[in-house]
Amino acid sequence: MASVSHYAIRGGVPGRERLRVVSRVMRPSTNALLLRAGLVPGMICLDAGCGGGDVAFDMARLVLPGGRVVAGDIDEAKLELARAEAAEQGLDNLEFRRADALTAQSAALFDLVHARFLLSHLADPLAALKSMRSALKPGGTIVVEDVDFTGHFTYPGDPAFERYRDLYRAVARRKGADADIGPRLPALVADAGFTDIVLTIAQHAGTEGDVKLLTPLTMENIADTVVREGLADREELDRVIADLYAFARTPGTIGSTPRVFEVIARNP
Repeated sequence: MASVSHYAIRGGVPGRERLRVVSRVMRPSTNALLLRAGLVPGMICLDAGCGGGDVAFDMARLVLPGGRVVAGDIDEAKLELARAEAAEQGLDNLEFRRADALTAQSAALFDLVHARFLLSHLADPLAALKSMRSALKPGGTIVVEDVDFTGHFTYPGDPAFERYRDLYRAVARRKGADADIGPRLPALVADAGFTDIVLTIAQHAGTEGDVKLLTPLTMENIADTVVREGLADREELDRVIADLYAFARTPGTIGSTPRVFEVIARNP
């Protein structure tokens, strides 16, 4: 089983706060993707690598009445927070489980499986996709969203941002993962045995707000791993983080998410 320490980004409560920002930025495109994939009331769904549960909360609402959602992650601290939030929101059709993405949740149980920003953290994304396929009913749907850091940009260009992007990609490589996995997704999904593959691409950008804060927040949340891996020292990282926040606060500058590849496919 993978461990929380395998991931480059900080877990627990601090990591959960970053995920709230990620989810506010990504919510419109993710929900639109799920609806295009055919998510409807009554479905039984799995959200793999659910993190803080934000996508699972929306999925649980979208499958009402009659549907239910299982959400799995390896970070028990995040899962405990997610369970409490689900209870506060009255989502009694949503269950959070500690689960490794490489292990099928339940054989051929689900109508739809979703995974956002999971495969780019794994050394063996193909194995995870095969596990997800085993959890799907015949004819079920997989929905995958993941990043391509080669498409991550700011305007104007910014040295601190370039350093951040290089460090993020380097940390991923040290963990055996791939921060540029996006273009590989259709082939990986096909190799896992899925058919009827549909690809779209989404990217969020703006001159203010959460989308600009994601970069300094992420740099803060990978800083410990960067230092442990010997890729930079704390003094340099403090400068990079301060410069990234300064860029985010500068009127008229543009910040973006990485380019996000979206794949919908069918389990034959």
